This record gives sequence, structure tokens and C-alpha cells, in this order.
Amino acid sequence: MFWIPITVGAAALQVARNAFQRGLLTQAGPWGATLVRFLFGLPFAAVFLALTVWLGGPVSPRWGGGFWLACAAGGAAQMVATAAMLVSMRRSSFALGTVFQQSSIPLAGLVGLAFGEPLHALKWLGLALVTAGLVVLGWPRRLAGEKIGSAALLGLAAGTGFALSSNAFRQAALGLDAGAPVFAALATLLVVQAMQSAVLAAWLAIRNPAALVTVVARWRESLPAGFFGAAASGLWFTAFALSPAGPVRAVGVVEMPIAALAGRRLFAERLAPWQILVLVQIAAGVCLAALG
Repeated sequence: MFWIPITVGAAALQVARNAFQRGLLTQAGPWGATLVRFLFGLPFAAVFLALTVWLGGPVSPRWGGGFWLACAAGGAAQMVATAAMLVSMRRSSFALGTVFQQSSIPLAGLVGLAFGEPLHALKWLGLALVTAGLVVLGWPRRLAGEKIGSAALLGLAAGTGFALSSNAFRQAALGLDAGAPVFAALATLLVVQAMQSAVLAAWLAIRNPAALVTVVARWRESLPAGFFGAAASGLWFTAFALSPAGPVRAVGVVEMPIAALAGRRLFAERLAPWQILVLVQIAAGVCLAALG
């Protein structure tokens, strides 16, 4: 059960990373802010892996084709999901954007079916509770002068991407070295972030060089996002190497109250009482979906 405190730590660090990324969204755009997470997290990921190799015992990694394919697929899904999540936060609020992408929890269980993980009746009940809660939160209405229906759809897209990437990263780590989960997780993280940084930097250099210049120019603000991103991802990847994606995502629901508190403190955001009640329903649903 060591993966549970690891997941709680990952959720807390992820909220900090999202807050720093959100602050860069206006100047760098969604793809520029997404690049920050990967590019400036890359050196920290390398340090984490080096420390693990130095402090740990011998490892026997298997750098097969399945590992590289899983890294590439998971990395692509995570890039799209991160950009969708950031735009969802901008169109609704920091806390609600976090809630919308929590659809990754039941979806991670569904994707896990492809890897032989059964879906029990309680999981279906949890999925229904989560879906109903997201529909209520995302029903077109005005919040701070904007309709948030599109924010909910973007959040669902983000959840789908995170569900796919979670399972892909788990398979990559297990295929690399199941006997050394921490090494496998951090090696997978380094490979994935290197792929993501190269692809996204090249894309921005061609399509939006101004955003790339902004990311580099604001390196002082980007470094904290990179550190928290690499630290959070390192813990997420380790948890995925130790447990199926569904239970990990369920425990990660602790991110929601942390995000609500962060949104209140950092962005002066408030949630209505009915939104808090729906959040409670969603929390119950995701726990059933992943742990039932």
C-alpha cells in the first residue's frame, strides 16, 4: 500500500504545477504553457533518475519496442490532455478545471479493461455518479461572464487523455523493469518528457515561434512549474508502476479539495454551495469507480 502516500504527494505537487502553468497561459498560450511542464521538468527528471541509479541496486531494463511505443502513445495523450485542462481552467475556474479532468479516474478503469482488469458493478455505479456530476457542473450557464459548457467538454477531453496516458505509462514501466518500479518509473518519465519536449518545441518553432520565445524568456517563472511537474510526474509514474491506474487515480481525488483551496488563495475564486455538493458526489463516484 506504499503507493497511497506516493499518490497523495503526487496530487499535491500537481496542484502546485497547475497553478504555475495557469499563470503562464495568457502570455504563452495553452501549448506554450504545456511545453513549460515538459521542457523545464526534463533536467529535474534526469537528476531524479541519476539519484535513483546511484542510491539503488542493479537493474535490468528491457528497452524493447513495446516500451518505446507505450512512451510515445502516453506522451502524446498527456500533451493534448494538459493543453485541454489548462484551457478548461481558463474558461471556468482553477478548481472546476481540476474537477472536469478528474473524469480520467473512471475512464482509466475503462481503459484498463484492455489490459484484463474487470469492471464490477460498483465501478459502473461510480461511473454514473461521476458522469452525472460532470453534466451538472458543465451544463451551460454563466460563470464570471462565460459559459462553462465548453470548459466541461475540454475537461472531459483532458480526462480521456490522462486516462490513456496513465495506462500507457504503467505498461511502459512494467515492460521496462517490473522488479525495480522506482527506476522503471523515473526512466519512463525521462524518456517521455524528452519526447514531449522535442515534439512540442519543434511544433511551436514552426507554428507559433512567439510562444516559444515567451517560454524561454520567462524561464524564472517556468522553472518552478518544471520542478513541480517533474516531481509530481515522478511520483505518479511510481504509483502507476506499483498499482493499476484506476485505484491510483481514485486516491488522487484528494487533488480536488487542494485545488479548491489553491484557487481561493491564489486566484480569489469561490465555489457556490451547490458546486461543493456536486464535488462531494463526484468524489464518492470516482472512489467507487476505481476502488469498487
